[in-house]
Amino acid sequence: MIRLDRYLAQSGLYSRSEASKAIRRGAVTVDGAVIRDPSSKVDEGAVSVTADGKKIPWARVVWVMLNKPAGTVSTTDPDPRSVLALLPPEYRRMGLFPCGRLDVDTTGLLLLTNDGEAAHRLLSPKKHCEKTYRFTCLPITEEQRERLEAGVELGDFETQPASVRLDAPDDREHGEITVTEGKFHQIKRMFQAVGSEILTLERVRFAGLNLDPALRRGEWRLLNDEEAAGLGSE
Repeated sequence: MIRLDRYLAQSGLYSRSEASKAIRRGAVTVDGAVIRDPSSKVDEGAVSVTADGKKIPWARVVWVMLNKPAGTVSTTDPDPRSVLALLPPEYRRMGLFPCGRLDVDTTGLLLLTNDGEAAHRLLSPKKHCEKTYRFTCLPITEEQRERLEAGVELGDFETQPASVRLDAPDDREHGEITVTEGKFHQIKRMFQAVGSEILTLERVRFAGLNLDPALRRGEWRLLNDEEAAGLGSE
């Protein structure tokens, strides 16, 4: 048995709070009966649940680690470039979606899941979830590196303090940056703001998980129970 709000959240269509609101406003039925209590228990796979008139199938919680190749897009739209096209059909039918986004030319660690509640929590600005990227850039000075670490004014927002580590004291073009936000083109914009430019970008760590070195570009694997539990799945 599972709580009704969690059942809806695991479909990937609602966050836990959105699911609770839909239930309380009478938009959710279980076997034809309107249920208004988010804590009501339902039997996974043995009931018919609808929300706003749409049938919500039971979705087993799945977490996938993908080594995203360049040229793919972090979308669930029917696009041949979608990262979902790299998965077998049976996984695409589970309602998986990217937990966050990577730019089309950014490679590396991308998580896909059908756990809407956990994904919403990981992506919440309040979570301050760390994301680490390897980069190649136009050479930066020590002053520019310090500016990146201190926080950069980008016009629409100012970035939080970051960690920027260069591979070697005499190497000003290769290193890693760790940020806690995930704004659109954020790292590229940060480097532009200090007078540099990102040439390549690969995410190597997200929410405490390292990119599996055994995964080649375009390859994927399921997270094990310990890894999934570390992401906050109950």
